Amino acid sequence: MVHENIVSDSALVKEYINGKELAIELLIKRHQQRLYSFIYSKVHNKDTTEDIFQDTFIKVIRTLKKGRYNEEGKFLPWVMRISHNLIIDFFRKSNRMPKFNNTDDFDIFSVLADGDLNAENKIIKDQILEHVKQLVEELPEEQKEVLKMRIYSDMSFNEISENTGVSINTALGRMRYALINLRKIIDKNKIILVN
Repeated sequence: MVHENIVSDSALVKEYINGKELAIELLIKRHQQRLYSFIYSKVHNKDTTEDIFQDTFIKVIRTLKKGRYNEEGKFLPWVMRISHNLIIDFFRKSNRMPKFNNTDDFDIFSVLADGDLNAENKIIKDQILEHVKQLVEELPEEQKEVLKMRIYSDMSFNEISENTGVSINTALGRMRYALINLRKIIDKNKIILVN
C-alpha cells in the first residue's frame, strides 16, 4: 500500500473526480479510524456512529461527483465538518440536543460561541483550540481543570464529576464560568475565532 501513504488527500480527491473509483476507498481507509472515533465520542452508540459515518461519506461522494469540492487540500477538516453537522442533525431529530435551563440557555454544542454563532459553523477542536491553548492557562484552577477535561479529553460531565469528586451541576457550573471567563480573555486579547 505504498501508493496510499505517499499520495496526498488532495491528489486522491482529484483522481476520484477524474474517475478513479479506488481513490475514494483509499481516502475512506486513511481517515476512517479518526472520523469513527470522533463521531462515537459524540453519540456514544455503535450503530448510530456507523450510520453517521456512512452518511458522511455518501455526502462526500455526492459533493465530489457534483464537482462542488473546493477545500484546497483541507480534505479531513471538510469531512469532519460534514460529520459534525450530521451529528447535530441527529441530536435535533431525536430531541437529544443537550439543553440547560439556565437563564441564557447554555448549550454544550455552542462552546465558545456567541449566541448567533452555532455549532454548525465550528468544529471546536480543529478551529479553536490552537488559538486558545495559552489563554486557558489564565483561568482559575478549578475552571481550567473542567474545561481541559471536557474539550481536550472529550470527557462527559458524568466522567468529569467522577474524576474531580464534585457533583455534575458543580462541574457544569465550572465549565460555564470557564467559558464566560475565556470569552472575556479572548475579547481582551482580540482573538478572532471564526474566519
